[in-house]
Amino acid sequence: MKGKVVIITGASSGIGKALAFAFGREGAKIVITGRKQDALFETSKELNTVGIENLPIVSDVSIEKDNQDVVEKTVAAFGKIDILINNAGVSMRAMFDDCDTEVIRKVMDINFFGTVYITKYALPYIKATKGSIVGISSIAGYRGLPVRVGYSASKFALNGFLEGLRTELLHSGVHVLTACPGFTASNIRVASLGADGNSKGESMRDEVNMMSSEEVAEHILKAVKARKRDLVLTLQGKFTVFINKWLPSLADTLVFNALAKEKDSPLKR
Repeated sequence: MKGKVVIITGASSGIGKALAFAFGREGAKIVITGRKQDALFETSKELNTVGIENLPIVSDVSIEKDNQDVVEKTVAAFGKIDILINNAGVSMRAMFDDCDTEVIRKVMDINFFGTVYITKYALPYIKATKGSIVGISSIAGYRGLPVRVGYSASKFALNGFLEGLRTELLHSGVHVLTACPGFTASNIRVASLGADGNSKGESMRDEVNMMSSEEVAEHILKAVKARKRDLVLTLQGKFTVFINKWLPSLADTLVFNALAKEKDSPLKR
C-alpha cells in the first residue's frame, strides 16, 4: 500500500474511519469524505497525529457534483487514484407498510447512486493504475431483511452493479471487490432512518459481541491486497448466505425469527 492513493467515502466514523487508519498505517495516502465537517476534520486530525497523510473533503455522496469534485481534488493533490472504497451508507428500520417512500429513495441515493457517481468519475484514473474498486455492501445484499426493505434493495442493487462492472473490467487489470460485513459494531444502526426519515438515534441490537469496525477494516485490507472478488464476514453472515441460497424457505423463517427478537421489533406472528 505504500504510496497508494486511497479514497474512502463516509470516513468520519465506523468502518470508514477504521479503513482510513488500516490503509494509512500501510503507507497509503488517504482521502476521506463525509457530510459532517466537524467529525470529518476530527478524523483528519487523528490521522495526522499518527503520521498518516490525508486529505479531508466535505462531500455528500448522494450529490453527483460532490463526487466529481472529490475525484478532481484527489487528482489535483496526489496525481492519481489507486483504490476507491465506497463505504458511505445509511440504514433504515421501518415496516414497508408504514414507511414514507422518500425514505427508500434517500437510502438508494446514498447507498447505491453514491457509489455509481464517484465510481464513474474515478474509473479512468483507476484504469490507469490498474487499481481497485471496493464496495462495502452487506449480508442484506444477498438476503432481503424485513424492516429494512429499502436498505436491502440498495445493497442488492450495489451487488449487481459491482458484479456487472467487474465483468466489464475483466481484462482491464482493474480489481473489483464486493465486501459484505455481517452485523458490525458501528454507528450505522444509531443513524438508521425511521418511517418518517428521521434518525432513530439508538441501536436496536446488542453490539457487545459483534465484529468491530477495526476487525472489518483489517479483513478488507487483506482482501484488497489479495485482490479477492468477494468477502463475506462473520459466521452468521456466511451461514445466512449459504442457507438463503440452498434453503430459501427455511431462511425466511430463520431471518424472521431472528429479527423479531430485536428491541421494539414490529415483526409479529
